[in-house]
Amino acid sequence: MYGTLEVLGPEHEFSIIDEKLTPLPIVDRVMRDVHGRIVNCASLGAYSFGKELQAHVAEFKANKPFSSPVVFEETMQSAVEAILSILDKRYNARLLGLGMHPLLRLVDARVWSHRDRGIYAALSRIFNLTHHGWLNIQSFQLNLPYKNEAEAVRLYNALTNVLPYLPAVAASSPIYESKIGRYVDNRLHFYLTNQLEVPSITGCLIPEYISSFEEYEKLTVQQYSEDLTKVRAPRCLLNKEWLNSRGAVIRLDRKAIEIRILDEQESVKSDVALSCFIRATLRGVLASDGYPYLSHEVLVHNFNRVMRKGLEAKVQHPNGRTAKQVCRHLLKIASKNATSEEKHYLPIISRRIEGGNLSDVILKRVANKSKRTDFEEATFAVYSMLADCLEKNHVCVN
Repeated sequence: MYGTLEVLGPEHEFSIIDEKLTPLPIVDRVMRDVHGRIVNCASLGAYSFGKELQAHVAEFKANKPFSSPVVFEETMQSAVEAILSILDKRYNARLLGLGMHPLLRLVDARVWSHRDRGIYAALSRIFNLTHHGWLNIQSFQLNLPYKNEAEAVRLYNALTNVLPYLPAVAASSPIYESKIGRYVDNRLHFYLTNQLEVPSITGCLIPEYISSFEEYEKLTVQQYSEDLTKVRAPRCLLNKEWLNSRGAVIRLDRKAIEIRILDEQESVKSDVALSCFIRATLRGVLASDGYPYLSHEVLVHNFNRVMRKGLEAKVQHPNGRTAKQVCRHLLKIASKNATSEEKHYLPIISRRIEGGNLSDVILKRVANKSKRTDFEEATFAVYSMLADCLEKNHVCVN
């Protein structure tokens, strides 16, 4: 087993909603309930409960990475249930996963107003925070620790070759502001365009190949810090690795590579399945001298097509002409290199590839229900069901 792929560090983002799916900006109040006072993040045993930029979005993350996906699922589902209990008893509220909230209007969204508000104020001086790419995105972030620079570089470059196709499986953001978007993965579209004033922060989302940490720093942190000085950015934003917004980021501060290209799914179980798929795939890619490493230009081209068309996107790849075919190939690699526990979750990925990602499933279900009612009611019914999936840890399939 490749050393860097022994553990998984998950971070989940969920909206707090009422019974009508309305986003509730009450993360600070819930934080006071669980911690006694308002802080950015509170450790609650095996997991932490924290805030995001949006006052209605809460983050759940593991305090220690998991070697076992089964323990991962049990621990993070217990975290979801603990917070759901508070939300139900005190606020008549619940949680909703997925990449974007389907009904949120930007004029109604609120930004976290406690600690770190100075950083958000600094960002607002440069970027338009009243944008879906800031106020209406929810990602599932996966951290893959590394042991040294050489392992980190190998893992980062291998991951670069897998990232463009992951949205074909993970997309879950087809609807926003009560309308169907132009992309299968609208979250990524808005994420890609939320910092156009300083485009080097996001790059093309697909990372550039690197040969060392020094080259990584030059291509990312140093480059966008120089660009930020040109727009007179406050000093608190300069030379910060956390500002890097690519689809994968090397976190030198905690010796991990953080994957940011994944939409949040409907349940913890589905997040675990994605994690197993990625880990087992990378294990196989790293072990094989024959896996094709495509040019960065081709990878970006493929990613942009997948972001728009999902599984049906036409791509340039030796193992398939469509994203679905490439994902089938990646699943074969994962299946050959998966542990016994990981193999238990891979059928979920197979169903996503063959039956459609969550964006596909959502649109199909909304369309079917729209035959009997209007679009708004159909959307409400489908997303209420998806909130149930998070509560009960069920997988939604076509």
